[in-house]
Amino acid sequence: MHRRLFLTSLLGASAAVTGLAGCAKGAASADTAGAAAKPLTDEVPAGTSLKIASYQGQQQLQFRLAKLPKLPFTVSSWLNIGAGPDVINAFRAGSLDLANNAGIPPIQAHYQGFAAKIVAIDLTRKPNYLFATKPGSDVHTVDDFKGKRLAFSQGQAQGVVLLRALKKAGLAYDEVKLVPLTSNQFLTALQSGQVDVAPLANNQAPAYLKQYEAKGARTIPTDVVDLLNLLWAPQSVLNDPAKASAIAAYIPQWARGQVWQYEHPDVWNEEFYVKTQNLTLEQARGITRLANKPLFPPGWDEAITWEQETADLLAEGGFVKKFDVSSLFDHRFESIAAKAVPEEYRK
Repeated sequence: MHRRLFLTSLLGASAAVTGLAGCAKGAASADTAGAAAKPLTDEVPAGTSLKIASYQGQQQLQFRLAKLPKLPFTVSSWLNIGAGPDVINAFRAGSLDLANNAGIPPIQAHYQGFAAKIVAIDLTRKPNYLFATKPGSDVHTVDDFKGKRLAFSQGQAQGVVLLRALKKAGLAYDEVKLVPLTSNQFLTALQSGQVDVAPLANNQAPAYLKQYEAKGARTIPTDVVDLLNLLWAPQSVLNDPAKASAIAAYIPQWARGQVWQYEHPDVWNEEFYVKTQNLTLEQARGITRLANKPLFPPGWDEAITWEQETADLLAEGGFVKKFDVSSLFDHRFESIAAKAVPEEYRK
């Protein structure tokens, strides 16, 4: 698909998108330097609340099982939102204050003119995704992607994993057919044969193979790493001193929850994957064997470098305009996660 047509189909599906983008550009151009320079307060003012994304209830379950201390503010809503485009839309609507995503949604938000910043970083060292083929496919390696229809979400982690895999295999964008979809459409697109290949999260693959492996579907591992697992928030939220202090109080709980999950795989397998995701215990164990050890660096240099490489890769393909990603990071929060966890989870 031609790049211009691709972007039109993905970002211009309705006239409302243009209006939103225009409003967002105004928000993005607003003076945010003053707010970013203000120090965070140690105490959260009484009555403060946040609307937080907890996709599939993972964060809520971590908090409950790990028996973490009570948050010093009210979570007015735990929203089951995970996909980057959905998070951006919720940010725009004012229905979400803080979300957990990969590195690409903040880039996409910037491209759309929406001002938001990254406030916490967890580095991943092992791949979180693999490629799945449609039933009856003749695709066995990434080299076989040439000429195939590939599910591609420009604003999600799956999109950058695909682009990095193509670059590593030496395949140009015009040698494949990028089909614009969001990740929640990938499984249906595979099942129906709309696409030949789609990147799936490690925890999605077992259920897909259980249903379609006998019909010729397979998975193709990749060593491409989606480095960033992060928290981010709209600039308008961060401009509110009370909400900013609440986010600062939330970050340690977020970090400790992930450490607890990593250190208690048996409990997590049973309580999350088996009881809430309807996987077998064997499938759950397969997922946790691939799990990344949480890593909360005291400094964000590596994260910024990776984010810049990602933005540049998207710019090379004509999907976004080139820009300096350092504007996406709110350094007031930089060391908070690292200070909340044992040293082995900082390096």
